Amino acid sequence: MATASHKGNPTNSTKKKKTHKNPEANFLYELNSCSKSKDLKAAISLYESAISNKTRLNQHHFNTLLYLCSTISTDPESKSLALTYGFRVFDHMMTLNIHPNEASITAIARLAAAKGDGDYAFEMIKKLGDYRVSPRLRTYEPALFCFCQKLEAEKAYEVEADIKKMGLSLEEPQIAALLKLSAETGRGERVYEYLQKLRRSVRWVSEETGKVLVDWFSREGSEVGFGGVTYEVSFVKEAVLRNGGGWHGLGWIGKGKWVVRKGKVEPNGRCCCCGEQLGCVDIDDVETEKFAQSVAGLAMEREVKANFREFQEWLEENADHEAIVDGANIGLYQQNFAEGGFSILQSSLMLS
Repeated sequence: MATASHKGNPTNSTKKKKTHKNPEANFLYELNSCSKSKDLKAAISLYESAISNKTRLNQHHFNTLLYLCSTISTDPESKSLALTYGFRVFDHMMTLNIHPNEASITAIARLAAAKGDGDYAFEMIKKLGDYRVSPRLRTYEPALFCFCQKLEAEKAYEVEADIKKMGLSLEEPQIAALLKLSAETGRGERVYEYLQKLRRSVRWVSEETGKVLVDWFSREGSEVGFGGVTYEVSFVKEAVLRNGGGWHGLGWIGKGKWVVRKGKVEPNGRCCCCGEQLGCVDIDDVETEKFAQSVAGLAMEREVKANFREFQEWLEENADHEAIVDGANIGLYQQNFAEGGFSILQSSLMLS
C-alpha cells in the first residue's frame, strides 16, 4: 500500500521566517519599501509607530528616513511635510547621540537648501570634522547651489575654497553654477577663471552649460573684463606655450565685442564657422613638473636609488640637450622575431 507524506511548501516556510524578524529589522524592511516607492506618509506612519513601540533605532533607520525626506523635498506638494519631518528626524538622531555620517549630513544639507538656508547646509558640512568623517563633492552641492541661486557670490566662493581644501575637484555642474553666478554678478575675472577650469576638466559641455557661455559672451562678456590691457605679441605667445598651447592665462586682453555663432569642427580640426585650425594642447609647466615628479618617484621605487640620482644630476648638467635616446631600446627596436636580437648596427646609425 502506497503512502504519501506532506513536506510543506518551501515558499510558505520562507515567508514565515521573514515574519519572525525582530522589530528593528522589520522596521527597516518596511522603511526601505517606502523609500523605493517614495511614499513619505507611509514612512512617517512607520516612524511614529516605531517611537510608540520603543523600537531601537539605529543610524541606518535615520539615514533612510533622511534620504526619503530630502528626495521628496523637491516636490512642491510634499515639500512642507518633508522639511518638517526631515529636521525632526535629524534632531531625534542627535538626541540619541547617534553620530551622523556623510550620508546623514548630505541629506540634511539638501533639506536646508530646499528651505533656502545655504548657511545651515554649509555649517553642517563643517561639523563633519568633529566626527572624523570626510565630505564628498555631493555633500557640498546643496550649499553651493543654494548660494549660486541666491547670487550670494562670496559665500559660494567660500564653499568652493573649502572643496579645494578637502582635496576634491569640481565637475561640470558645480563649475557651470559658479560660472553662471559670476556672469550674473558681473565678475569678469571669475568668469575667466571658471572658463579655464571648464576647459581643463570637462571634455565637452552640456547644452545647459553652453547656454551660460552664450549668454555671457552675447551680453555681459562683450563689455565686462575688457580694460584695454595690451601685451607684446611675443609675450602672449610665450605665455601660450607655457600653458601647453591652449591659452595664455593672462586674463581678458584686447578690445572689442565677441562674435557668437554656432558652428561645427570638421574631422581635420578646422572650424567650419570661422575657418580657424584648432591646435593640439600639450600639458602646461605645472602639469609637466607633476608628471616629472611622478616618473621620478616610480624610478626611485623600481631602480637603484643611487643610479637614478646620478642620472638626474647628469641631466641637470646637460640641460642644453633637448632629447635623450636610449641606446638599448634602439638596439632592440623591431627585433621581436625568431632570429632577432640586439642590433649594434641600429645603435651605431643613431650615433652617426
